[in-house]
Amino acid sequence: MTRTQRLAKRLFDLVLAVSLTPLIAMLFLFTLITVIIFEKRPYFYSAERMKTPTQSFRLLKFRTMEVAQGDSGVSGAHKQQRITRMGRIMRKTRADELPQFWNIYRGDISFVGPRPPLREYVERFPSLYSKVLKTPPGVTGLASLCFNKHEGWILGQCATATEVDASYARRCVPAKAKLDLIYQKHMSICFDLVLIWRTFKSVFG
Repeated sequence: MTRTQRLAKRLFDLVLAVSLTPLIAMLFLFTLITVIIFEKRPYFYSAERMKTPTQSFRLLKFRTMEVAQGDSGVSGAHKQQRITRMGRIMRKTRADELPQFWNIYRGDISFVGPRPPLREYVERFPSLYSKVLKTPPGVTGLASLCFNKHEGWILGQCATATEVDASYARRCVPAKAKLDLIYQKHMSICFDLVLIWRTFKSVFG
């Protein structure tokens, strides 16, 4: 991205974030109250993600799984039993991602872009992510819309953390990167608006 493109994208994010703040605030408070009523603490989940090949940040979400010491890595079938009742609903509606609005305000992520990867995969595939992370990561994106369900199906077949890691690295990382690079090539404000609208439709339609 050129400096002008990066500035335009950041300005777009801030204008859209300010415009959506009243709506997001109501959805956030409703979700938080529901989680407080039906779930135990902690209500939020914070995890390290990468916004450049060398810079990390803390991605915020509503917690959707039972807390487990030493838990890390990508979620597969081996973690399904830990998903809470509210967690299943939040994942289906993507309400668990509402706290990421704060990450957008901070400039950690954009509305649209590649999903921010785990450090371990950035370090394992440095040449690939050096290209993908030239674009700021986002809450949604081309790969999220086109590959998310298939990724869930792939990882849902894996019974252990080792199988999940192997399948994710072999089948998901290159497929998502290809889509992320297609987005990067055609990136524009209009394209971002289309992807945001399609994300909205996929959640509520």
